This record gives sequence, structure tokens and C-alpha cells, in this order.
Amino acid sequence: QVRLVESGGGVVQAGGSLRLSCAASGRTLTNYAMGWFRHAPGKVRAFVAAISWSGGNTLYADSVKGRFTISRDNAKNTVYLEMNNLKPEDTAIYSCAAKFGAESGLGQLYSHWGQGTQVTVSS
Repeated sequence: QVRLVESGGGVVQAGGSLRLSCAASGRTLTNYAMGWFRHAPGKVRAFVAAISWSGGNTLYADSVKGRFTISRDNAKNTVYLEMNNLKPEDTAIYSCAAKFGAESGLGQLYSHWGQGTQVTVSS
């Protein structure tokens, strides 16, 4: 069974930066793509970024392109989300997820999910 645990959330002022981490345990995620999604109060869950197993392919939501960077360290079974120039509208619970095969922006394709970490951006 795969267990995903996010960390790195917190409160930051607009324009600031945070780095989220998602550590996987239980099994090695060979050939698993990883994704980050966020859920803001009153809104549906939204795709943020995804990365292939090799790290060679990435996908980003238009709202975060140029500000967020997803990366992974397979030796550490960890995926990261570097978030720069944060805006109040980035406030949400950020969750990582894993799926076998290619990366995707569709949450329903992911089979394993973490509990999430809160990111709050103050104006």
C-alpha cells in the first residue's frame, strides 16, 4: 500500500515562496507519475502540476505556469512543488497524488492520495 505524506505548507505573504514536499512510503513508485492538486474553500479540487516518472515531462495549470515548479527525487521517493510569487488565490489545501503510467491533469485517474497540507497566502 502506498502512503503519501505532504509537508511544507504554512502562512506566507503575497509575493512570497513555499516549497511543498510529498514523501511516499510503502513501495517504490516505479513508473508512477505524481501530481499536485489543490482544494480551496467553496471550490472544486483543481489540478496544479504533474510530473512523469522520469521527471522529463511536466504539466502545469495555466494559473501557476511560470510561478510553480514540480520536481521529483526518485532515490528519496519524494516529489516537490516549488511555489514562487504566491497570490492570495493560491490559498488552499495542497495534496499530492500518484498514478501508474503517464502524467495527467485529471484527478480521477490518480489512485493514491495524501491528506494534504494547508497553504495560506495573506494579502
